[in-house]
Amino acid sequence: MTEDERWMNRAIQLARNGIYGAPPNPMVGAVIVCNGEIIGEGWHRKCGEGHAEVNAFASVRRADLLSKAKMYVTLEPCAHYGRTPPCAKLIIEKGIKEVCVGMVDPFTKVDGAGIRMMREAGIKVTVGIMQQECRKLISHFLVPQLCDRPFITLKWAQSKDGFIDAVRNGGTPVRLSTPRSLLRVHALRLQHQAIMIGTRTALLDNPRLTARLIDGPQPMRIVLDRHGNLPGSLHIFDDSAPTMVVGESDNLERAREKQYRFFKADFSKPILPAILSALKQTNIQALLVEGGATLLQHFLDGELWDEIHVEEAKLYLGTGVKAPQIAPSYMPSVEYALGSTFKHYMHPLF
Repeated sequence: MTEDERWMNRAIQLARNGIYGAPPNPMVGAVIVCNGEIIGEGWHRKCGEGHAEVNAFASVRRADLLSKAKMYVTLEPCAHYGRTPPCAKLIIEKGIKEVCVGMVDPFTKVDGAGIRMMREAGIKVTVGIMQQECRKLISHFLVPQLCDRPFITLKWAQSKDGFIDAVRNGGTPVRLSTPRSLLRVHALRLQHQAIMIGTRTALLDNPRLTARLIDGPQPMRIVLDRHGNLPGSLHIFDDSAPTMVVGESDNLERAREKQYRFFKADFSKPILPAILSALKQTNIQALLVEGGATLLQHFLDGELWDEIHVEEAKLYLGTGVKAPQIAPSYMPSVEYALGSTFKHYMHPLF
């Protein structure tokens, strides 16, 4: 690892601290180094508040060292006025002479403008240090910029022999997750602005779809209910989190009793692209799909996914509902834990 990679890696570590607070802004970290030592560092803590560069400068105790320092930032400093002033302008004013940028910001109001501003001011700017790692860091921010949809994560638990449930026509679903893995699920939910399930999952599992084990803003719950058959007594219609119903017609009796949004969709046509486009327009940056095998397979077959989390229990079911099928060309990273094996897939885009 080179010296530049060492400090950029530290900036990436810092950026991850903003995993719950930064969205819908990207997670960004910044480090200021002078004579081989960190003199300032920061990250984007919360949307609407100071960016990583601002917080890094605020932590510097000796401002006289800035003219001899080098700054590392995971994403190109902004060059426009938004909720905060331009960070590129701040870097120039602070007297930094050299900046390493992980990657160019694809946001249309930036997209190289911050780099140009700093270079025109005489700052030496190097771009692309640990670019792939910085790209993965902001994947939830990046996909909506490049595609007409949110970042999509698919998640399910399955048995050792490849079944997600032994239930076919009613009864109590088999629990495949452990208490420890449920904590991972709740953390994953907080990293998304919405969670989607289908009608069958809502009826069989009656899930709450909330992150009860970790504090944070609850994501919106989205349920596909084509014919308006889901009763208002389900947990998904409680007031613990906002809910959206997608269907051809709403259940008027349910609508009189419960508060939720209704999205009218034409189920005679492919509905997922329409739903995803609508979600992007309502600032849903990242969607977690926790539905059953049919819904998940539709996402897989349509190549509508960016990340997949599969928990494989040590339990054998022998029969039941087959787990969704991932193309063998996609290879996961594997983590072994007590009671479960976790498989993680990232789309080749990242």
